[in-house]
Amino acid sequence: MATKRALGRGLDALLGDHSGSIPTKKDERIGNIPTAGAISEIRLLEISTNPEQPRKEFDKTKLEELSESIKNHGIIQPVTVRKIGRNNYELITGERRYRASKMAGLKSIPAFIREANDIQVMEMALVENIQRQDLNAIEIAFSYQKLIDDCSLSYEELSQRVGKKRATVNNYLRLLKLPIEVQSALKEELVSMGHARALINLEGLNDQLFVLTEIVEKELSVRQVEAIVRKIKDKELKITKKTSPELPYKYQQLSSKIKKQLNTKVVIKRSKKGKGNISIEFDSDKKLDQIFNQILNS
Repeated sequence: MATKRALGRGLDALLGDHSGSIPTKKDERIGNIPTAGAISEIRLLEISTNPEQPRKEFDKTKLEELSESIKNHGIIQPVTVRKIGRNNYELITGERRYRASKMAGLKSIPAFIREANDIQVMEMALVENIQRQDLNAIEIAFSYQKLIDDCSLSYEELSQRVGKKRATVNNYLRLLKLPIEVQSALKEELVSMGHARALINLEGLNDQLFVLTEIVEKELSVRQVEAIVRKIKDKELKITKKTSPELPYKYQQLSSKIKKQLNTKVVIKRSKKGKGNISIEFDSDKKLDQIFNQILNS
């Protein structure tokens, strides 16, 4: 299978010499119908997104920045699509460019048309996003697992297909064994992959959630977490767990998000009955003005 060998070498091997910006040629069309292997201007209304796209979240600010760039400079690199019907195409790669082009008010977009089956489409979308580091760790892990399930691949075969070391692939797939709370924190960048890999070494769910709370509240480094995990595993640290935490985890997440947004210390206190207060720290009138502006304009 030539496609399998190409995937191990990355996206350029998949797309050949057509992944760059190449002008549309009139002789690449049959009448007014774009053909496979051509780069053509295709109406955005004729393009649908790939439901199996591994990337599920798109940063609104970055999309707006890309949209402004497209308004000023146009599309530098065509998207890649496959034909699924007359005047009907499905994106393979380039969903950010597609979304940003719609935001910019474009009616059409340059697209390289290629032939690909469902598995090839999923593989190419995954490889592009991984190479451009657009996916979060959980999205990558789910994409790896889907490739294993749909293509009946071993870990070794998967590592060759996506051009990653087997140990790297294993580390991502192990993230799927973590509780949903840790996976959510990883997706929201409240913890890093290094933190998550340390938590995997804890067998107990309560221990994992306890350390997760410590990471979020105290902004622990990966080394600090690894040290805590070692102590727990060696039974050198006796942890006193509260039967009903004073602040539920979802509010701890919100507190961390507010703290990150306002760039200052935020403390939420809440009683078992749901009463409490929020404390936001500031060290000058200028900082207070900044906080108010951020709150009022958000």
